[in-house]
Amino acid sequence: MSKDIEIHLKDFQLYISQAKESEKKENFSKAVRMWGHAIDSLEELKKIDPNKYNRETYEKKIYELERNVKECKKKVKIRVDESDSKKEEDKLQKQLSSALIKESPNIKWEEIAGLEKAKNALKEAVILPLKFPQLFKEKRKPWKGILLYGPPGTGKSFLAKAAATETGGKFYSISASNIVSKWMGESEKLIKGLFDLARQNKPAVIFIDEIDSVLSSRSDNDNDATRRLKTEFLIQMQGVGNDDDGILVLGATNIPWALDPAVRRRFQKKIYISLPDYNARKLMFKLNLGDTDSEVTEKEFDILAKMTEGYSGSDIATLTQDAIYGPLRKCQISKYFKYIDKTHISPCSPSDKGAFKLTLSQIRNPECLIAPKVSFEDYVLSVQKIKATVNEKDLEKHKEFTQEFGQEG
Repeated sequence: MSKDIEIHLKDFQLYISQAKESEKKENFSKAVRMWGHAIDSLEELKKIDPNKYNRETYEKKIYELERNVKECKKKVKIRVDESDSKKEEDKLQKQLSSALIKESPNIKWEEIAGLEKAKNALKEAVILPLKFPQLFKEKRKPWKGILLYGPPGTGKSFLAKAAATETGGKFYSISASNIVSKWMGESEKLIKGLFDLARQNKPAVIFIDEIDSVLSSRSDNDNDATRRLKTEFLIQMQGVGNDDDGILVLGATNIPWALDPAVRRRFQKKIYISLPDYNARKLMFKLNLGDTDSEVTEKEFDILAKMTEGYSGSDIATLTQDAIYGPLRKCQISKYFKYIDKTHISPCSPSDKGAFKLTLSQIRNPECLIAPKVSFEDYVLSVQKIKATVNEKDLEKHKEFTQEFGQEG
């Protein structure tokens, strides 16, 4: 007898023993599995055993075991396994738990420069229905879908965070990583689970950032999993039999023309978040500077706002951050310092009164160093380095989309 045949015979005897033991304990589900493994072992023996008589014996035994399997299946009661169902639900809840913003982002409407139309539209769609549900009766229904679109860095996600701060309801922030899975059928379950979770915790807002990454136009090149994901989203967002009152889906994208037409239709309001205008840019410089020590005057802020036409809100934030580092660079390269009080020193010009020669590496007490205030010159140097990231071609595309489908924000 060959070694392989001996191994399969041992496996077969082990499975037979476990199947009989499971039947005694009335664990018929396990018994079915063990009988099945025993049959698999016999099938392997049929392939490798050269003895014709033995192969016939295996065939007869397989027939006998298949009858055992059928008998066990009859004894298994048809019931919903609540334990497995609970495990599946817990798994989905765990995967989606990271999407729920449990703590407020603490961003107020006043902290968003410009975008008054967009803010008013969100207040109308998010705040009013959640805080004053009695106002929405009969034919006056809350908006179910709002799409925020525009060039990158214009504040779309910032607006969503402000809405999360102002609302008293649940706020779910979703990206592709939350709802796209490599496992077959998992993505559809996650989308359905997300909407079910929102329905259980109404009023709720579902925010999907970079929505084009998961809901782009359907095509023949889509694989089966991608098509099912998009279909499930469409069904859940506006499907027959779903109670969607009290749920708002808020989407954000830089390329709205890439969205599937059916997805676009479900967003009743499409708001263009454009590049900030002059007044908004001026306010952005002040907001991004915050309480940082500065000697920039009101007139100089006006000049900066004029110099940065075509910059997005993100560009201005980056520019301001670079300008704020200006005083630290002065500390690094300066070879002269002076006392600004009895205990603190700051970099200065060699011609300044009280200037003495010193380098940063020679300072023994780090706490004595005070950085100069942020100056207009720091901003000018940063403007020369930090350029606008949005080009005219992209802006034209957004304007064309707005003329055809959207509205100004």
